[in-house]
Amino acid sequence: MLIPQEIIRKKRDGHSLSAREIEFFIDGLSSGSISEGQIAAFGMSVYFNGMSFAECAALTDAMARSGDMLEWDLDGPVLDKHSTGGVGDLVSLILGPVIAACGGYVPMISGRGLGHTGGTLDKLEAIPGYTTNIGVDRFREVVRDVGVAIIGQTGDLAPADKRFYAIRDVTATVESIPLITASILSKKIAAGLDALVMDVKSGNGAFMTSHDDACRLANSIQSVANELGLKQMSLVTDMSEPLAPCAGNALEVAEAVRFLTGESVDRRIMTIVKPLCAQLLCLGELAENLSAANTQIERVLANGEAAERFARMVHSLGGPSDFMEKPLSYLSSSPRMEQVSAPRSGYVASWDTRALGMAVVALGGGRMRPEQSIDPAVGLSDIVRIGTYVHAGDPLAVVHGSDQNMGEVSTIVQEAVCIEVEPPDPCEDIYSC
Repeated sequence: MLIPQEIIRKKRDGHSLSAREIEFFIDGLSSGSISEGQIAAFGMSVYFNGMSFAECAALTDAMARSGDMLEWDLDGPVLDKHSTGGVGDLVSLILGPVIAACGGYVPMISGRGLGHTGGTLDKLEAIPGYTTNIGVDRFREVVRDVGVAIIGQTGDLAPADKRFYAIRDVTATVESIPLITASILSKKIAAGLDALVMDVKSGNGAFMTSHDDACRLANSIQSVANELGLKQMSLVTDMSEPLAPCAGNALEVAEAVRFLTGESVDRRIMTIVKPLCAQLLCLGELAENLSAANTQIERVLANGEAAERFARMVHSLGGPSDFMEKPLSYLSSSPRMEQVSAPRSGYVASWDTRALGMAVVALGGGRMRPEQSIDPAVGLSDIVRIGTYVHAGDPLAVVHGSDQNMGEVSTIVQEAVCIEVEPPDPCEDIYSC
């Protein structure tokens, strides 16, 4: 007979759990027969003692099967991307429509921002009417008709993960590579994917600040995905400065629209988006090689097909039908903008990216607790890139907010920048492991 506390004791003492023991524990987590205290103790035991790839695969599979397992009958591969989070990370808003325009289907289940990192759902909800909370049937319809739908996690997909994560979040066990792996992959496997690409962030604005930790997470996801039959590829990308030159929900949506329409194509965004899309097209067998994939990506961006998919997704999920034609007329804007000036002349050598993310939170554009409401209009724009030479008094960024906290946030931004006499060494956007 299996007993929850004996399973906890076994993991606490550093022993491996069987697939049967893990499945029993997750069944109890889902049904409510295992208490929050027991779940917290299990999470802490895994945090300190880790899990083998076999244990992590069993945990992932059990959580994926705790609810509905979607199956798709479509004329193309079902593909998705996941990021470990960062500041100014708007990749999903671009990647989903690009992949759909290239013949893939993207049922993307995303999350909200917490702490210094932004959330894709919060960005999309800056668009009036856009609904992220829909049922599975409507989700299927939009994916089939448009090729892409970005929504929030439904209660029917991997509900064990939803309960487990909420407890991990308040018991300091989020930063566990096996638990992160299982949380990410359980939702993706439940969504019925054919292939997944991971964007594992590394740098001072990422949860995995060190390169070694980011590579360990990438390898863990790769190994567990392979064990469970999901085609998967990870890229470790830089988060030592914001990905986009802005941070804040409406500001990032506007930047994504400019990118998709070709009005303004930021080099750093393209450097990350293009390889992720290319890897996913190859995994989904929509391109023979990376060169062919890149040609497809360039084509759907240049001819407007990717922008058209984004427009259709927005309208299908409740947003305006003409959003792409006049996004600024729909997106909220802050009543006040204030330039943050460089305190001295020199090269921008580094940013404290986490501090920039927290500046957005201080403005009201992020949350420290899941139930907090946010202001979609606030944030930072025109963030100067690392390596740029500035004169004393030149703008480092523009703060979008109200009278409240503007002075405090300007100080945070000034203190977050490091300006040096000599130019910094060039920073890689994508790292090898």
